[in-house]
Amino acid sequence: MFEELDYAPTPIGAISLRRRHILALKTDVFEILLGEEHLMSSLFTASEIALADKGLAAVTGGELDVLVGGLGLGYTARAALAHETVADLTVVDLLEPVIRWHREGLVPMKTELADDPRCRLVQGDFFAMAASQAGFDTDRPARCYDAILIDIDHTPERLLHGGSQGFYTPEGLRALQRFVKPGGVVGLWSDEAPDEAITALLGKAYDEAWAEPVVFENPLQDGRPFTQAVYLGRKARS
Repeated sequence: MFEELDYAPTPIGAISLRRRHILALKTDVFEILLGEEHLMSSLFTASEIALADKGLAAVTGGELDVLVGGLGLGYTARAALAHETVADLTVVDLLEPVIRWHREGLVPMKTELADDPRCRLVQGDFFAMAASQAGFDTDRPARCYDAILIDIDHTPERLLHGGSQGFYTPEGLRALQRFVKPGGVVGLWSDEAPDEAITALLGKAYDEAWAEPVVFENPLQDGRPFTQAVYLGRKARS
C-alpha cells in the first residue's frame, strides 16, 4: 500500500520518492516530497504536460533546442520530446537524487528520459545559471534556446527555496532573454489559476506575454475541476 523508494539529503532539505496505492482509484501514485512538502504527484500531470505543449505550440520552425528547468517525475520533459520538432532537450535540476531516480528507473517512466539520445539531464542550479554569463551549457557558453520552460517553484510568488529570489522580477526575467533565440518563448508553470499580476510581470520583460489556464478534474474530489496556469513570454523576433 505504501513504499518509500528513496530518501536522500540535499542542500535544500531531505527529498524522498514514494509510491502509494490508492484503493478508491485502484492505481499506484508516485510522489516527490521535500521534507513534508509535496512537490509532485503522478496523479496530477496535466499542467506539467501543458507547459511543454503550449510552450512549443508558440514556437515556429523545426530542429528546436529546448531547455526545461526542473525535472521532477519528468512529465514536462517527456511531453517536449513527443514533439517531432524538438531536436535537442536539456533538463536542469538542482537535486542529484532526482536525476538518479530517472537513470535508475525508479520513476513511472523508468529510464525513458535518460535513454533518449535527444535528452540530456544536467545537475545544476537553474537560477544561478540564468544569472551567469555562460548560461546552461558548459560546452557551448551563452547557448540560446527556442524555448525555456520552467517548472520549479509552486508559483512566482510561492518559492520552493531562496535560490530563485530575484529571478521573478522584470530584471531577472529580462536577463533570461540572453539565452533565448529571437521569437523564442519562456514558459512558467504555476500551481494556481492565472493571475493578471504575473502576466503583467512577464509583459515587462518580454515583447508578448499571456497566460494559458489548464483545467483538469481532481479524481480525489469527485472530479471537481481544478485550474492551474502556464504563463508564456515571447522574445521579439528581431
